Amino acid sequence: MPIEVHPLQRHIGATMTGIDVRRPQTADEVAAIEAGMDKHAVLVLPGQDIDDQQQLAFTRNFGPLQEGANTTLTATTLRLGAAFADVSNLDKDNQRLERNDRRRMAALGNRLWHSDATFRIVPARYSLLSGRITTTAGGNTEFADMRAAYDALDQATKDEIENLVCEHSLIYSRGQLGFTDFTDAERHSMRPVLHRLVRTHPVTGRKSLLLSAHIGAIVGWPRPEAMAFIRDLMEHATQPEFVYVHRWTRHDLVIWDNRTTMHRVRRFDDLNVVRDMRRTTTMSEGPTVAQQAA
Repeated sequence: MPIEVHPLQRHIGATMTGIDVRRPQTADEVAAIEAGMDKHAVLVLPGQDIDDQQQLAFTRNFGPLQEGANTTLTATTLRLGAAFADVSNLDKDNQRLERNDRRRMAALGNRLWHSDATFRIVPARYSLLSGRITTTAGGNTEFADMRAAYDALDQATKDEIENLVCEHSLIYSRGQLGFTDFTDAERHSMRPVLHRLVRTHPVTGRKSLLLSAHIGAIVGWPRPEAMAFIRDLMEHATQPEFVYVHRWTRHDLVIWDNRTTMHRVRRFDDLNVVRDMRRTTTMSEGPTVAQQAA
């Protein structure tokens, strides 16, 4: 079956057919996926009924795996292996998480606009999310195009932000929702890292905003001023014209480029409805800025 790509929204997102994730990919197929990502930033591959090993094998086509997504909370018992981010509402026994479960509380941060793994020195390249059990009553994933958002800024703002550096940490994003229940070890592992506010795509050369709920400061700025400015940029970048809303169907595999997008999941009845979503992630080229004490 030939590979076909159909755009979903003016700035961002496309459906790709003709790829079977269950089998090894040819070099041409990998190149076609990467070209689609460079252009559309989000690709939807429908009908991919895969298991964990198939998802891992497919993900490895796009760079080194970023592991340890589920180990940020040290007291959490894992349901999936270290190479997976378990973004379901299930515990290790495949039962729905209780309302006050610590893992559920922390995971509510996924409802904030963010880019995956910007709380790490080397942030994420691609995220690949497999919809094993989905819901149509909420639970949409929204993606914002950070390239289009950057392009739409006035020149004065582009000049102002060109060399700004921000601090990123999971403590900042979870703190926005009032979750502060971290151990000393977790606070140490989640200490802030630095990232440029403007990044350049290594293939296309396009500039984009590196925004995320994980941002808690701009280096050299008073914190209230920094957070007010980041809020303005977030509101600008998530206008409907820049956003693709994905409504999940079972066995969708959605891939997005964290270097050019931001995303969030929308609320659903997670106390009564099962949603089993499994994400694998690859690492980007390296740090966006030299690190120093943040």
